[in-house]
Amino acid sequence: MQLHFENPIFPKAGIRILMTFMTGKNDELCLWAGSHLSRISAILFLVRKADIMCKKFTPDELNKMDHETKNDVIYQMQDRLDRLEQNYENLVEQVRLANQQRFGRHTEKLDDIAGQLSFFNEAEANYDEKVKEPTVEEVIDSSRKMPRKPKKKGQREEDLKDFPQEVIPHDIPEQELNEAFGEGNWKSMPDEIFWQLRFEPAKWTAEKHIIKVYVGTDGAHQDEFLRGDHPETMFRGSIATPSLEAAIINAKYVNSNPLDRISRDFQANGLNLSKQTMSNWTVWTAERYLSPVCDLMRKRQLEAHVNQSDETPVDVIHDGRPAGSKSYMWVHITGELSPVSPIIVYEYQKTRHSDHPKAYYKDFDGILMTDGLEQYHKLERDLTGVKNANCMAHARRHFANAIKAIGKSNPKTVESSVAYKALVRIGAIYDLEGALKEQTPEERLKERQASIKPLVEEFFSWLRKIQADRSVLPKSETAKGINYCLNQEEYLKVFLSDGEVPIDNLASERALRTFTIGRKNWMTINTVRGADASATIYSVTETARANGLNVYYYMEHLLTELTQIVRADGSIDEKDLEPLMPWSKDLPAECYKRRK
Repeated sequence: MQLHFENPIFPKAGIRILMTFMTGKNDELCLWAGSHLSRISAILFLVRKADIMCKKFTPDELNKMDHETKNDVIYQMQDRLDRLEQNYENLVEQVRLANQQRFGRHTEKLDDIAGQLSFFNEAEANYDEKVKEPTVEEVIDSSRKMPRKPKKKGQREEDLKDFPQEVIPHDIPEQELNEAFGEGNWKSMPDEIFWQLRFEPAKWTAEKHIIKVYVGTDGAHQDEFLRGDHPETMFRGSIATPSLEAAIINAKYVNSNPLDRISRDFQANGLNLSKQTMSNWTVWTAERYLSPVCDLMRKRQLEAHVNQSDETPVDVIHDGRPAGSKSYMWVHITGELSPVSPIIVYEYQKTRHSDHPKAYYKDFDGILMTDGLEQYHKLERDLTGVKNANCMAHARRHFANAIKAIGKSNPKTVESSVAYKALVRIGAIYDLEGALKEQTPEERLKERQASIKPLVEEFFSWLRKIQADRSVLPKSETAKGINYCLNQEEYLKVFLSDGEVPIDNLASERALRTFTIGRKNWMTINTVRGADASATIYSVTETARANGLNVYYYMEHLLTELTQIVRADGSIDEKDLEPLMPWSKDLPAECYKRRK
């Protein structure tokens, strides 16, 4: 006899014992069974019911079945059909969601959930001949997103003044003028001027350093040598310069190019640098020069009242563990709404264990915004100074997935769904919160208490009612969203009591985006040493970007200065580092240059 069910009263091991007892093959088991007759009787009853359910009855057998047994069969079949229907609906939802996540747009905005854009036909998909050609002003500094104003006379020339300029005249020969107007019957009018931008590949300059050497030929200092000053170099005997290493770092860690591609680009311009050489320079730069910078960034970041954290997987080939073992890149940032300079610190760890954030935040006293991961909640229990706040975007994500699974072909079904109604409520909260971004923490808190708190309370009250009604399919994305919200309610409401706490943790996810884009290009990191170096460099480059710096010019300046102040043992005085940090007000204007 084969059992098709799991009985919580009697585990699988017990069922195997029962089968042995029933066949009479073991005397000791028979003695055991004699002392558990009541329990065995119950089990035998359940076995009989299971056997009934697993059998396919003929019409005659059904007609001969007593009323009670037939009702049992019907009830069991109804339960089974309900479970099958639930499983079917869950599977359909999972398949639809998987297809959408693979081929569709990754968005959680209510009006953008439907639709798709393929990576491979991006140019064709975005082609629109009606789109106007951008002006020079729009091209050179679109990041400012300032409202367009009436163009002042000479404004374009002012906008382009930081570019190298070349005047290209287009004149008419005097002979042609005389032929057109007659001898001397013409005069010059104000010139017509238009601007274009020309691109030129990178240029390289080979620096030949000549150290003059002198020797005394007579007198008290005869045969003594005197040499000119030897400039400090990044690495002894290397052709690497701060500008060259800055270019490599900018290409790999800002533009997410793998070293193979960078090497090919350099070769196209006549420079033969292997990826191994560039990799060595990058690791040495991180360890010798940027590690002290990153240490000071970490120290200043933990002084903020609000911090945010997240993590993402990364493959490290040679980390001392079996192939395929998953490692993690953690990111820690100052609160998005905190009135301090933004600081972004990356940290490589082999695992996702709670010991890692616990060690990082052991001296932190404030609020930590994260997702609902248990590792973060453990921090609040283990560290007296840490208070958890959770991400509303994660609550929204499950509901968005539910709508994506329904699909854009069923608008009425979407609008009547619990997931849609949940997103509408969350959207209203986000709309009010978005208008408070530029306010002070005090002003923001006051407005949150007045206008946002009632919406939040109504949202959770509605969720509890929906959960009590049991109208949502268990294990569905909608159910997951409801359970997440209600389980994390206390932490999702923290932003209502502190004006520095953001409503979600999307700033951390954005901070990881550059890394994840790079990960898609280079796929893996070879060693733990390389992973640590990448974490250090990403910390400096992303913090520089967050503070409005041009990463290339900043890295060139930073490495130039660091080569002068680093000690032989690799240490640097904190007072010497402060003027060089990404948030320093003493950085040269070159570090903020947007164009050249």
